[in-house]
Amino acid sequence: MKFTRPILEQLRNLTKDDLCRALERDGWTQDESRGAVRVYLDGNGKRVTVHWHQGKTMGLKLLSGVLDDIGWNVEDLKRLKLVKR
Repeated sequence: MKFTRPILEQLRNLTKDDLCRALERDGWTQDESRGAVRVYLDGNGKRVTVHWHQGKTMGLKLLSGVLDDIGWNVEDLKRLKLVKR
Protein backbone atom coordinates (compact mmCIF):
# COMPACT_ATOMS: atom_id res chain seq x y z
CA MET A 1 0.00 0.00 0.00
CA LYS A 2 1.21 3.45 -0.82
CA PHE A 3 1.04 5.93 2.02
CA THR A 4 0.45 9.61 1.34
CA ARG A 5 3.22 12.09 1.93
CA PRO A 6 1.55 13.64 5.04
CA ILE A 7 1.30 10.20 6.67
CA LEU A 8 4.94 9.41 5.90
CA GLU A 9 5.99 12.81 7.24
CA GLN A 10 4.31 11.95 10.55
CA LEU A 11 6.25 8.68 10.61
CA ARG A 12 9.60 10.31 9.78
CA ASN A 13 10.72 10.31 13.43
CA LEU A 14 9.34 6.86 14.28
CA THR A 15 12.15 4.99 16.00
CA LYS A 16 12.70 1.29 15.60
CA ASP A 17 11.85 0.95 19.32
CA ASP A 18 8.44 2.53 18.63
CA LEU A 19 7.89 0.24 15.64
CA CYS A 20 8.72 -2.89 17.67
CA ARG A 21 6.39 -1.79 20.51
CA ALA A 22 3.60 -1.13 18.00
CA LEU A 23 4.08 -4.60 16.52
CA GLU A 24 3.75 -6.13 19.98
CA ARG A 25 0.64 -4.03 20.76
CA ASP A 26 -0.88 -5.29 17.51
CA GLY A 27 -0.41 -8.92 18.55
CA TRP A 28 2.86 -9.78 16.84
CA THR A 29 5.23 -11.90 18.90
CA GLN A 30 9.00 -11.82 18.79
CA ASP A 31 10.16 -15.10 17.30
CA GLU A 32 13.91 -14.74 17.54
CA SER A 33 16.55 -12.17 18.10
CA ARG A 34 20.16 -12.31 17.02
CA GLY A 35 22.21 -9.23 17.60
CA ALA A 36 20.54 -6.36 15.80
CA VAL A 37 17.94 -8.51 14.02
CA ARG A 38 14.47 -9.04 15.47
CA VAL A 39 11.96 -11.35 13.80
CA TYR A 40 8.25 -10.96 14.58
CA LEU A 41 5.36 -13.32 13.76
CA ASP A 42 1.67 -12.56 13.62
CA GLY A 43 -1.06 -15.11 14.40
CA ASN A 44 -1.17 -16.31 10.77
CA GLY A 45 2.52 -17.15 10.53
CA LYS A 46 3.42 -13.97 8.61
CA ARG A 47 6.89 -12.75 9.53
CA VAL A 48 8.65 -9.45 9.42
CA THR A 49 12.28 -8.68 10.18
CA VAL A 50 13.35 -5.44 11.84
CA HIS A 51 17.02 -4.51 11.96
CA TRP A 52 16.86 -2.95 15.40
CA HIS A 53 19.18 -0.29 16.72
CA GLN A 54 18.02 1.56 19.80
CA GLY A 55 16.78 5.07 19.08
CA LYS A 56 17.47 4.89 15.33
CA THR A 57 14.94 5.78 12.64
CA MET A 58 14.50 4.49 9.08
CA GLY A 59 14.44 6.35 5.81
CA LEU A 60 11.00 6.91 4.35
CA LYS A 61 11.45 4.38 1.54
CA LEU A 62 12.57 1.63 3.90
CA LEU A 63 9.85 2.47 6.40
CA SER A 64 7.20 2.40 3.68
CA GLY A 65 8.44 -1.02 2.57
CA VAL A 66 8.41 -2.40 6.13
CA LEU A 67 4.87 -1.10 6.66
CA ASP A 68 3.81 -2.78 3.41
CA ASP A 69 5.36 -6.05 4.61
CA ILE A 70 3.53 -5.75 7.92
CA GLY A 71 0.28 -5.01 6.11
CA TRP A 72 -0.84 -2.01 8.12
CA ASN A 73 -3.06 0.60 6.53
CA VAL A 74 -3.73 4.18 7.65
CA GLU A 75 -6.52 3.07 10.01
CA ASP A 76 -4.13 0.62 11.70
CA LEU A 77 -1.55 3.39 12.12
CA LYS A 78 -4.20 5.59 13.74
CA ARG A 79 -5.38 2.75 16.02
CA LEU A 80 -1.81 2.13 17.16
CA LYS A 81 -1.36 5.89 17.70
CA LEU A 82 1.54 6.13 15.26
CA VAL A 83 -0.19 8.90 13.27
CA LYS A 84 -2.79 11.48 14.24
CA ARG A 85 -4.82 11.97 11.08
